[in-house]
Amino acid sequence: MPAFIIVGRILFSVLFIVSGASKLFDIAATADGIASKVVIPSALMGFTTQLEGLTGMPTAHMLAIAVGVLELVCGVFIALNLGARFFSWVLAVFIVVATFSYHDFWNQAGLESTNNLIHALKNLSLVGALFIIAGIDRRPQTSEPAGGV
Repeated sequence: MPAFIIVGRILFSVLFIVSGASKLFDIAATADGIASKVVIPSALMGFTTQLEGLTGMPTAHMLAIAVGVLELVCGVFIALNLGARFFSWVLAVFIVVATFSYHDFWNQAGLESTNNLIHALKNLSLVGALFIIAGIDRRPQTSEPAGGV
């Protein structure tokens, strides 16, 4: 059974590795998508203005890089089973936030609503899989029954 878990974890991680890499290879398109969907709260505008001044990049570009790196790094670490529990939680939180801000099917109608509902449900499944990865017990299993002898 452990071989299935290892292979499953690696195959699952491919989604995030490829997604993160593709975002980093096309930062402009990723930034455009973020700019069209994500609204920076007014309470953070002073902070984002300072970051834009320091980096010389618009907030959407910084977020595009951060999201690409987050997906890529978390995917690699989960595949390698290095801090898989921690990185599963990080990705789960990220997916919930991204789904809420990016796939807002409740504000849409028709085919756009249906398409975003499907994406939201897919993301819900991904969060479920990340919970499984976070919950897998890493201790070696013994053949001794629970409660001892």
